[in-house]
Amino acid sequence: MMGDEKILHIAQRLFALTNRTSVQYTVHMLIQTLPDTMTRLAQMGDAAVFEPVGDNPQQERRRVPYQSHSLEECITNVSTPTGKRKILKTMVTTACERNCYYCPFRAGRSKTKRVTFGPDELASGFDTLQRAGQVEGMFLSSGIIKGSVTTQDKIIDTVEIIRDRYNYQGYIHLKIMPGAEYDQLYRAMQLADRVSVNLEGPTQERLDALAPKKDFQRELLHMLQLAEQIRRTHPYEKLAGTVTQFVVGAVGDTDHELLSLSNRLYRQYGLTRAYYSGFSPVIQTPFENLPATDPLREHRLYQASFLLRDYGWEVEDLPFLSDGNMELALDPKRAWAERYLREAPLEIMTARRDQLLRIPGIGPIGAGAIL
Repeated sequence: MMGDEKILHIAQRLFALTNRTSVQYTVHMLIQTLPDTMTRLAQMGDAAVFEPVGDNPQQERRRVPYQSHSLEECITNVSTPTGKRKILKTMVTTACERNCYYCPFRAGRSKTKRVTFGPDELASGFDTLQRAGQVEGMFLSSGIIKGSVTTQDKIIDTVEIIRDRYNYQGYIHLKIMPGAEYDQLYRAMQLADRVSVNLEGPTQERLDALAPKKDFQRELLHMLQLAEQIRRTHPYEKLAGTVTQFVVGAVGDTDHELLSLSNRLYRQYGLTRAYYSGFSPVIQTPFENLPATDPLREHRLYQASFLLRDYGWEVEDLPFLSDGNMELALDPKRAWAERYLREAPLEIMTARRDQLLRIPGIGPIGAGAIL
């Protein structure tokens, strides 16, 4: 956990940096108040295991989750659309009334240390870290306590303090609780750069096997529909992009299921991106004895997802095997080319843009240069 010397160093930097009346700090008060907040923030390291937020999600995740006792474990170097940033990944509370079978924060798991922050304390802790140069952005999630609406209010209250009281204008990524209200979603999209509505599974059947208390349509997919409705209703307002996450490989989900839904979300719901998080077993959960998902499967799903989102491919174009999954040995584009281009090669100089984008090694920029 954070040592006294490091706390003193942060305190001294803050004392030197700030001259704003509303946030006057003294070295004495920081040393008195920081240790408890920072020590409890350090318990949130497992939030960084299961919640990718950047453009290179596989670089963010530890393969073996554990209860963190180091603040550094809560800070992740993340690639964002505006460059690499040190992101604090944290939660309003690690307590939860839901019992998702794969989650370290599930109800009843005694190995999870339950830590809860009020909005003022969490906002102040983040402000302390970011003004000391320790972090450059925040991902904020939470377990669910007293219902999704109450929990979402606490997330929003925290970020309103960060934006308004501390005048922080940098990167913030917020989690939307299952079944949050329309006004809460709208406010979160006003405050944040990105919001997450995690579907976890590609169908209600798969979700039931992962998280039996969640409703796929009403609590989750409906939130993504509302987000797109909000964007269309307020076209001139700067609003957060939406992302989702799937837990891959724990309950028999197939690549075809995952990518079919991802494609629908890209085309109809304005989804910014889908994250595919390979299942990793957590002790003292119902899934503790299940095998971890091969990281290469995650990688292939991301490659296929980009073909759908950025290259104009259709789900039917992807090279699925008879079991609904893709080969792990070849990336999807090369697998497609091996299957079709050997018998009918393309003439590059006369090919259309959509045809060029089927050729391994040619992306949108390369296709534009050829044309």
